[in-house]
Amino acid sequence: MNKNKIIKKLSKKYPGKIIVENKTADQVTEILCEIAPSINHPEWSRAIAIVDSTLPHHHSRIKETYKVIKGELIFHLNSKIKKLKQDDQIVIAPGVVHWAEGKETWIEVTSKPGWTKADHIPD
Repeated sequence: MNKNKIIKKLSKKYPGKIIVENKTADQVTEILCEIAPSINHPEWSRAIAIVDSTLPHHHSRIKETYKVIKGELIFHLNSKIKKLKQDDQIVIAPGVVHWAEGKETWIEVTSKPGWTKADHIPD
């Protein structure tokens, strides 16, 4: 993942927004830009995620909608696999274990209620 190029592009498109890098011990696997964080409106939030891979997790309260903006994504939902391409979207209900694999795949993620760290439960 070309993290510097992605962060520069996000900073230009969404000035002043929080950008977070998720990484393993040796590489960045996902970059998030909080374009409408739940701190401003707890009932929903929106972020742009650039994904190479995410770790399996679930949410106890949050329903998430992922829309692929650019690229392709292999999405794991419990034991099922869905392949998504640009403009495809998927809704993840609370309690569903999920994770994703892409190659600098750009995704818009909307959460209802708004995403919180406390409701991001690793599996």
